[in-house]
Amino acid sequence: MIDGITTYGSTDLIEKLQENRDNAVFLLTIGTTETSEIEGISGAGASAELTAYTPAADVEFMVLGEVRCTDTAAETVVDGAAAPTPARLAKAGLQLANIPFVVVDAGSKIKPDIEYVSFGKEYGRDIRTGKGVLNPLEIFENAKDLGAELSNRHEILLIGESIPAGTTTALGVLKALGYEANEKVSGSMPHNPHDLKSKTVDEGLKNAGITPGEADAMQAIGAVGDPTLPAIAGLVIGSDVPVILAGGTQMAAACAVIKSVQPTFDFSRINLATTVFVASDETADLFGILEQIDDNITVNVVDPRFEESEHEGLKNYLTGFVKEGAGAGGAMFAALALGSSVEKLRKRIEKVCK
Repeated sequence: MIDGITTYGSTDLIEKLQENRDNAVFLLTIGTTETSEIEGISGAGASAELTAYTPAADVEFMVLGEVRCTDTAAETVVDGAAAPTPARLAKAGLQLANIPFVVVDAGSKIKPDIEYVSFGKEYGRDIRTGKGVLNPLEIFENAKDLGAELSNRHEILLIGESIPAGTTTALGVLKALGYEANEKVSGSMPHNPHDLKSKTVDEGLKNAGITPGEADAMQAIGAVGDPTLPAIAGLVIGSDVPVILAGGTQMAAACAVIKSVQPTFDFSRINLATTVFVASDETADLFGILEQIDDNITVNVVDPRFEESEHEGLKNYLTGFVKEGAGAGGAMFAALALGSSVEKLRKRIEKVCK
C-alpha cells in the first residue's frame, strides 16, 4: 500500500514501474478539437477562444517553464475563481519521478514552440459537423509505429493527454461505439454541462449518419472524436510493454477504441492512473464506463490532499475545478509509486504553481 494511492485492481504495474524506474517514458499527447470553442462546454482555458492554445501552452510550460504561444496562462476560470492548469501538477510529478517525457502532437491547431513528434497535419474539427477528425487512420498508424519503437527501448509507457473538450469527444466516441455514457463523463468545471455535451454529440452523430452501436472505432473517431484518441489507442496497440494511461474518462474512451480495434486485447497490461477529483466526481462515473469495457482494467487513484495546501488555486480543485489533464494523475502516481511522500509532492506542486 502506497500513501496517496488507492488501487482498484492489481498492483502488478506499480511493481513493474518500481522495478523499471530508470526505463520508463512518459508521453504527453496533445491535440485540439474546435468543439472546445462552443461556449460553456469546456473550462480548459480562460475563455472558449483560448482553449485552442491550452495544449501547446501546457507542454511549453512543462518543458521550458514558461509559455510562448500566448500571453495568457492556461487556467480554469469560473465566476472569478481560478485553478491552475493540471500541467503544473504533471510537471511537479515528473520532476520527482525523474521520468523523461516526449511530446506527441496528434493534431493541434496551435503548435508548441518546442520539439515534438507529429502524427499528422490535421487538427480536430467541431464534432457537430459529423466530421470531427479528418485523418483518424493516419494518426493511429503513426502512433502504432511509435509505440512499437518505444517498446524496444523502454519497459513501461505512461501516456497522458491534453485536449480541451476531450470529455465531450470521449462521450461521442463511447456513444458511437454503443456504450452507455450519458452523464458519465467528467468535466473541467464545477458544473458539468451534460445536456450541452449530449446535444453536441447527438448532432454530430446525426450529421454523420451514425446509429449508436453500429460504428467501428475509426468511423466513431472520424465523426465525433478528437485526434488524441486514435493516437493513444495506436500507441497502446503498437506497444508490447505495460502501459499506464494517465487520465480519466478520456482514457476510458481510448480503452473503448482499443477494444473496437482489437477485441481480444489483454487489458490486464493497462492501468489507468487518475486523480481523486475524477474518481470521486459526483457528476460523472468513470468506473461505470470502464466496467462496460473490460473487468481487467485497474484504476489507481491519486489524492494529493489539496485540502492541506496553502495555494488557493489548488484548493479550488476540491470544489470541482479542472480535476485532471496533461497526464497529471499519472505523473503524480509515478512520483508516489517511486518513493515521494504526499507532502513532498504537494509542496513541489505548490512551488511549480508559484
